[in-house]
Amino acid sequence: MLALGWILLAVAHAWGLFYAPPEAMMGDVGRILYVHVPTAWAALLAYTACFIAAVGALWGGRSSWDAAMVAAAEVGVVLNALLLFQGSVWARPTWGVWWTWDPRLTTTAVMLLLFVGMLVLRRVVDDPERRLTVSAVATIIAWVDVPVVYFAVKWWRTLHQPFSSPETVAGSMVTPLRTAAFAMLFISIGLIVVRWRSVHARLKAESDAPELPAAPTPLTLGVGPGEVR
Repeated sequence: MLALGWILLAVAHAWGLFYAPPEAMMGDVGRILYVHVPTAWAALLAYTACFIAAVGALWGGRSSWDAAMVAAAEVGVVLNALLLFQGSVWARPTWGVWWTWDPRLTTTAVMLLLFVGMLVLRRVVDDPERRLTVSAVATIIAWVDVPVVYFAVKWWRTLHQPFSSPETVAGSMVTPLRTAAFAMLFISIGLIVVRWRSVHARLKAESDAPELPAAPTPLTLGVGPGEVR
């Protein structure tokens, strides 16, 4: 999955950089489209996989769902951070600023903070069952921002461009964009699976570890006044 993803990504980016036509309004600056948009799609899909795993963890209480939730959240956070960085690089030549409190940008930054918060929350809860429940609930709450990010350009007036479709994009630009999108999808799935195996093994080892015996309670003998215990 990872190998296929990296190969497709190299093909898509070479295509978008050297063979696709420049964007009509932005010229060559618009070529970041082939990096930025697939990263956004992959991030939202990773967070959605995290949400599904959180529901499964609450429903079944199994460490496999818990590990999937963590793995998808970690990959989503990395993609989310890359997305904000790429957006800032794109915004500077097109909007004249590195950052603006545009609704989509703001909700995307909030999305990153929410999922990072969930991962941090797991670090401060030691009990495995309570940690699963708390982090799953936090994930479900955080995921509410995912559709908000997606529909922000429709719900509010925003500097960010609205949705595009194959009918509004030249075919010579659609093909490398779709190729890059599948590449990011395969890379994301591969990374989630790798992290899932690692996290699941750790959670299993944690649950299978023998509990330490409780410290013995000292016996206290009844004594009379003036006697030493």
